[in-house]
Amino acid sequence: MTHNPPPGFTWPNGARLALSLVVNVEEGAEKNIRDGDKGPEPVDELGATPARAEIRVHGNETNYQYGINRGAPRVLDLLDRFQLPATWTAASLALERAPWLAKAIMARGDEPCCHGYRWKFQAFMDEAAEREFIRKGVSSLERTCGRRPSGWLSRYLHTDITRGLLAEEGFLYHMDDYSDDFPFWDVVELPGGGTKPIIVLPYAIDSNDMKFWLSPAFTATNWLTYAIDTFDWLLEEANAQGARMMSLGLHLRIIGRPGRIGALRDFLQYVTSHDGVWIARREDIARAFAEAVPAPA
Repeated sequence: MTHNPPPGFTWPNGARLALSLVVNVEEGAEKNIRDGDKGPEPVDELGATPARAEIRVHGNETNYQYGINRGAPRVLDLLDRFQLPATWTAASLALERAPWLAKAIMARGDEPCCHGYRWKFQAFMDEAAEREFIRKGVSSLERTCGRRPSGWLSRYLHTDITRGLLAEEGFLYHMDDYSDDFPFWDVVELPGGGTKPIIVLPYAIDSNDMKFWLSPAFTATNWLTYAIDTFDWLLEEANAQGARMMSLGLHLRIIGRPGRIGALRDFLQYVTSHDGVWIARREDIARAFAEAVPAPA
């Protein structure tokens, strides 16, 4: 089902396209034997998994740590250089282990969005375990960031009741959706009974920098071209047919590499040269949508 904006709808300041910069913080919250997991994360740049799953892969742990040590400062520097807001989808444990980054995010006035307590699949949790997982992620971000998150992004696999649990816990929006280029309301059944509306703020995986791991031939130039093509098309469509939203997903340990960070710089330079674009935190996009499109009864 296509969710079209109401007639005459624009984003703040008359913008036709809302652009959401999403910075994922997962480093330090990935699978690791030291944290009680049965095995480590695959070696992402190579897609390799050790034959013996019960051993630590120390090299890959440092691959993740690179995102905190070098990737995060580079991304922060670019956001500061262009004076742009971002939403940081953080696995809460990652910020517990990098408190300086939590302080930097909040000093910028950016939005912390909960990406789970750990960077972990929810699909195999029962209702009680998933509710506890959500609450633990929220309370952790409240400690490190000093505020409650208003949005949620799972690590892909979640349960049939995830959105209901999020609505029950008072979340403003849910990101686990790739079905559209515009927000929409979903009325969900609450696990405890009754229903409640929650905003679905679609995300995008086609423009995500994870593509660098999926194909060895995929270069920074490829990613930049695709991101710009996406932006151009959505802006043209927004001007002709009605407001749109674009999401750009980033990862500290991926885009933060020396051979890739320049592509992000060039993308930010490009989009900030255009009029009619509102670059905003996801919670601000959700609130602007909710003000214009009332929640269903």
